[in-house]
Amino acid sequence: MKIILFLLCCITHAAFAQQDAWVYFADKENVEASLQNPLTILTQQAVDRKNLHNISIDVRDVPVSAFYIATLKATETIAVLAKSKWMNAVHVRGTLKDIEALFSFEFIRKIDFADRTLTDLARPNPQHNKSSVVTTTNDFVYGNAKNQTDMIQVDALHNADYTGDGIKIAVFDSGFPNVNTLTAYKRLRDANKFMGGYDFVDRTSAIFAYKGSSHGTRVLSTMAGFIEDKFVGTAPDASYYLFRTEDATSENPVEESYWVEAAERADSLGVHIITSSLGYNTFDNANYNYTPEEMNGSTTFISKGANIAAEKGILVVNSAGNSGNTTWRIVTAPADAPGVFTIGAVDSNGDYAFFSSRGSIFQPTQKPDVVAQGLGSFVIDETGVIVSNNGTSFSAPIIAGAIASLWQAMPTATAAQIKTFIRSSASQYESPDDLLGYGIPNFNAALSLTLSTKVADANSIKVYPNPVSDQLYLRFPSHTKDGKLQIYNVFGQLVREQVLTKALLNIHVSELASGLYILKIKSDNTTHSHKFIKQ
Repeated sequence: MKIILFLLCCITHAAFAQQDAWVYFADKENVEASLQNPLTILTQQAVDRKNLHNISIDVRDVPVSAFYIATLKATETIAVLAKSKWMNAVHVRGTLKDIEALFSFEFIRKIDFADRTLTDLARPNPQHNKSSVVTTTNDFVYGNAKNQTDMIQVDALHNADYTGDGIKIAVFDSGFPNVNTLTAYKRLRDANKFMGGYDFVDRTSAIFAYKGSSHGTRVLSTMAGFIEDKFVGTAPDASYYLFRTEDATSENPVEESYWVEAAERADSLGVHIITSSLGYNTFDNANYNYTPEEMNGSTTFISKGANIAAEKGILVVNSAGNSGNTTWRIVTAPADAPGVFTIGAVDSNGDYAFFSSRGSIFQPTQKPDVVAQGLGSFVIDETGVIVSNNGTSFSAPIIAGAIASLWQAMPTATAAQIKTFIRSSASQYESPDDLLGYGIPNFNAALSLTLSTKVADANSIKVYPNPVSDQLYLRFPSHTKDGKLQIYNVFGQLVREQVLTKALLNIHVSELASGLYILKIKSDNTTHSHKFIKQ
């Protein structure tokens, strides 16, 4: 009898306690009209970026139905906390009973509870089973930032005048107090490189007040901070959007939804890079906690959103996490996602930082991707003082800023190509592991790879397919003379050389190790360079 009474109490508590859930809609409004007129749903910059990289504008770009959201809000017992056009879903809070009652609306397709033991209670709606298709130089004195900058050789990019200019970065974090007044961001403000921001937690554009955390201010400094002769971030001339998606006072899955909503906003604004020093695995309500096995890149709402952001052409950078010396040990969401460029941490000597979260067998791709200094990183705090902090929270934006500087050098490259350049330049590219991933990247080497395509008449000789696994085919214009063919690996080492004749129509590359290579064709006193990826 006591056992039955206990179970009844548990059921009653679950029914009346506030729960978080994702409610998925069956369809969207005005899809065809929106896709035919994309400027009604995206900015011109976003459309231009997608066209540049041949990224389709699809139903996921169409906003969530305002009517559906208004209908849920009108129930009064349900709080709608966030929305996601990519997922065609909203994040709601209410009792189990009230959330289940939403199935009375025929436009509800599915409900996933944050407490996954309750999801079986969320029955599919039998009445509605529609599915959705889803060349001057900069004389910077880096000061305290010198070691973390030199380690990845981003100073070489700055010396070549690649400082992130023209690249848009969205920073997702928990607070950005005093960014609007600190001297460290005067360069950013004077150049009108602060593009705006939004607080998704409090639903306000006021993002510079202190709201329990100055973490975002410190993260931003590793990229955008500039104090003459004392500190230079890795992308001092990039443009920045600041989005607060993390509530430092609590830990709840709604923060995943805020993150995805911010990613959608970033995509609509034409952002190139998202950098996020956030991770989720446990919550204030233990029923919402994830298991290590669920860090598989496709289970959590935030990782699903991060993967879509990558599909949309955004380069998503995320910290690996600081659980390396805890019982959890491994990366958290969204760092587990295949589409995310996950960054671990090393110390000032380039050795593994004891706290840096590790990859595991649960992730479908190598995690972390690369590493940077996260133990003893120098940052600028909310008072404008240069201090030393620890965490992958800082190694991640250090890399994100370096990526912006690299991308400026080759703006037509895709996010996938940029990631390949960086991995291929890293210190242990040939033997990645779960501690350092591919290792410490060399952005000077990555820069050489990007610039190798800027050779005169580079398109006069066709090299395909790319990527390649077995045979690389060549097509020459009729005027090509005999010469020499060479293949170099990412470290500049010659791995193949042979005589070039017009009879040479294909090259066997199956024996080459996987990675990025430079093919040089020397003919008639000219050199043509082509990058190719060996799978």
